[in-house]
Amino acid sequence: MNDNYHVFSDGRLERHNDTIRLVTAADEKKYLPVENAEALFLHGQIDYNTRLVSFLNDLGVALHVFGWNDYYAGSVMPERGQTSGRTLVEQVRAYDTPERRRKIARKIIRGSVHNMRANVKYYDGRGYEFGGVIERLETQQGSLSPEMDTNELMGVEATARRAYYSIFDDVLPEGFVFAGRQYNPPDNEVNSLISFANSLVYANVVSAIRATALDPAVSFLHEPGERRYSLALDLADLFKPVLADRVIFRVVNRKQLGLDEFEDELNACLLTETGRKTFSKAFEETLDETVEHPRLNRKVSYQYLLRVEAYKLKKHLLTGEEYVPFERWW
Repeated sequence: MNDNYHVFSDGRLERHNDTIRLVTAADEKKYLPVENAEALFLHGQIDYNTRLVSFLNDLGVALHVFGWNDYYAGSVMPERGQTSGRTLVEQVRAYDTPERRRKIARKIIRGSVHNMRANVKYYDGRGYEFGGVIERLETQQGSLSPEMDTNELMGVEATARRAYYSIFDDVLPEGFVFAGRQYNPPDNEVNSLISFANSLVYANVVSAIRATALDPAVSFLHEPGERRYSLALDLADLFKPVLADRVIFRVVNRKQLGLDEFEDELNACLLTETGRKTFSKAFEETLDETVEHPRLNRKVSYQYLLRVEAYKLKKHLLTGEEYVPFERWW
């Protein structure tokens, strides 16, 4: 699977011969071997021009930009690897057919709650007693019904996520206090980690969708809107427990990240540059991990699972084959 490259330095990104060169604010020159890259993630204050964008387009490499608070700010996407009017038409038809849209949205919620439950079960019995949380998640999953509209489905997901988040203060070490989800801006270290991790999942899902002929702005659970790829929000919900939360638990409990890797700025709690580098490295290592896929009969990386998810949805829209959302099986 192709690699992601994260740039934290301030400076200028430019094409240099047949590769990319970063010229830092201190006039240091670094070269990025992006010929087989999946995407570039820009976290620093970076200047670039249309010559660079054109070169990245030729290579099929996405450019994901993160702004203040390290929120995902947007992407410069290369020309799609695939273009299909039929796929777009069927995607819009599914969105515009209430029963079909509800069915896809319901499956996404079911998969999302399953993956939350898998995390809770992992920690249940490892020094914790989370049976009550598991039961609440199962209750929410069992409450899903074909008659629910998307607003009701989102309500089920929100209730399940509140139950799921209730384990964070127990799983995380002393000093890392969650006390509920807060963003825009994040108010403490745990919320800062969740926001940053979720944005990395979202950006990687955007890249995965780009490899298909699906339109990332036509979604089924989240309402399509302006200035966001709402289909990426849909599919990201499936992978946040596996790719965001498990990495958070790992880097904090293994003391790879401490409280000194955060700073307060304008009433927000943010990761320092060192903290973002540490977390991004752990996140990329997780993307590269492989698991035996029961249907493909081979080992695939977590990053490849994102692309598989987009292709499964596309196949459902085109052929009617049942869409089975990603549910952690290992």
